[in-house]
Amino acid sequence: MVSATAWSVAAGTPDPELPMVSIAELGILRSVEQEGDAVVATITPTYSGCPAMREITADLRHRLAAAGYPNVTVRTRLAPAWTSDWITDAGARKLRAAGIAPPHAAPRRTGPTPLTLLATRTVVTCPRCGSAETARTAQFGSTACKALYRCAACAEPFEYVKEI
Repeated sequence: MVSATAWSVAAGTPDPELPMVSIAELGILRSVEQEGDAVVATITPTYSGCPAMREITADLRHRLAAAGYPNVTVRTRLAPAWTSDWITDAGARKLRAAGIAPPHAAPRRTGPTPLTLLATRTVVTCPRCGSAETARTAQFGSTACKALYRCAACAEPFEYVKEI
């Protein structure tokens, strides 16, 4: 059993690409456990090529060591795969407050992902004014897990965290 302090320290680690939310609020932090004299933090990347994982790992080690846990192991767990549904309500509120639209619920699939040839329109509401009159301006934002949108009502650009 790991102490509540170790969990709290690990859970408070900010995401390097979305620093307004912690890795716990994003659902990236899966567990923090004691194994012998080591604290083991397990994380799941938002997608397999996520470049932030190296920074998250280093930050976890540094924060836990500074809190008095010198022997830290960070493990990456790929299964089950991360889903945007793991973002907590607090995380979604913080994203919205920072002007980033949080993701919709991820589609539930029980088999292979279907190939869709026709363009679909996802209604993404503006995190600033709440208008549904928005348009995607780019499939990718500052990171692959975000898209760029612009609001027709307030004319502000914003990012949208894609549902996975």
